[in-house]
Amino acid sequence: MTEHAPLIIDIAGTSLTDTDRRRLAHPLTGGVILFARNWQDRAQLLELTAAMKAVRPDLLICVDHEGGRVQRFRSDGFTHLAPMRALGEIWRQDGKKAKKGKKGQKAQSAPTRKVRLGEGALRATNAATAAGYVLASELRACGVDFSFTPVLDLDWGGSGVIGDRAFDRDPRIATLLAKSLAQGLLQAGMANCGKHFPGHGYVKADSHTEVPIDKRSLKKILAADAAPYQWLRSTITSVMPAHVIYPKVDTRPAGFSTRWLQDILRSQLGFDGAIFSDDLSMEGARRIDGQVVSYTEAAVAALQAGCDLVLLCNQSLGDGAAVDELLDGLSAQQAQGRWQPSPESESRRLALLPQTPPLPWDELMYQPAYLQALEMLP
Repeated sequence: MTEHAPLIIDIAGTSLTDTDRRRLAHPLTGGVILFARNWQDRAQLLELTAAMKAVRPDLLICVDHEGGRVQRFRSDGFTHLAPMRALGEIWRQDGKKAKKGKKGQKAQSAPTRKVRLGEGALRATNAATAAGYVLASELRACGVDFSFTPVLDLDWGGSGVIGDRAFDRDPRIATLLAKSLAQGLLQAGMANCGKHFPGHGYVKADSHTEVPIDKRSLKKILAADAAPYQWLRSTITSVMPAHVIYPKVDTRPAGFSTRWLQDILRSQLGFDGAIFSDDLSMEGARRIDGQVVSYTEAAVAALQAGCDLVLLCNQSLGDGAAVDELLDGLSAQQAQGRWQPSPESESRRLALLPQTPPLPWDELMYQPAYLQALEMLP
């Protein structure tokens, strides 16, 4: 077994090249993240994921597939899932009667009995579980092991990059809907990833293109945005920190901060699952302590801060030199003693792999649990 394979990389096309196979076989590569460019249809995706497993059976095949605008596979039978805000809106209808339709039109879901307090919340949690089950079942039927979901960020109203990806502004509602979605994922044999710790929803800046700064105090962040992480510590199996700087806590973005990852997330909040960095190619990860860093320097900083795994996305395009630079660079850092592999981190990575075989697509289409879940989706 590999001592520690912390790198999650990507590939450029819809099939593996010899270069892809060489990179995936590297002992420091622990997984691969797929994008829409890697998708043609279900048969092609299943062939691609099988080819990856033929290189390394323990590779974690990942995708950012949440629903709404963040859904990589949208055709050939994949269900179009609503954004997570839709689940929060169902919850917010709790105890409300349906609005009357215009003259000559039927009322919207006209009630035939008195609406009871709590029904909206129950419908929302059931729908969230159904969404998790459909999402995970369809992905697993195509050979995908893992999706970076749910989003635990709160919808404060100002973040375009988060926006309707968030369940709600209320951390209690977000927590229970995320817990329900994670239950659906688990029923289909898939782990989960709460993101973006301790919260990306408050700042307007997009960490893909800027370096967001959240000037709130630690007390305010822990009471709101970070609250779901403590409440869900026995539910979420992995966490992805935000490329956001919280200067009243640390001058480094959370994903490179020992204070955030080890002192707060691990020690104070009690989280013991895997920690992924967000994409190291994002603008929010390109500078540490005010200095521009290489991908290798960023990876080492994230791992030393407490990440178990680091992502480098969209760098396989062209000649993929940045991917090779990271593989070679981290190998050199290890040889020079500047980074030490962690068997504990490797155990956390392996724990994210599915433990049960997936249901083939054709069988899934007739499975009662799947059909029932489809009926419950918003």
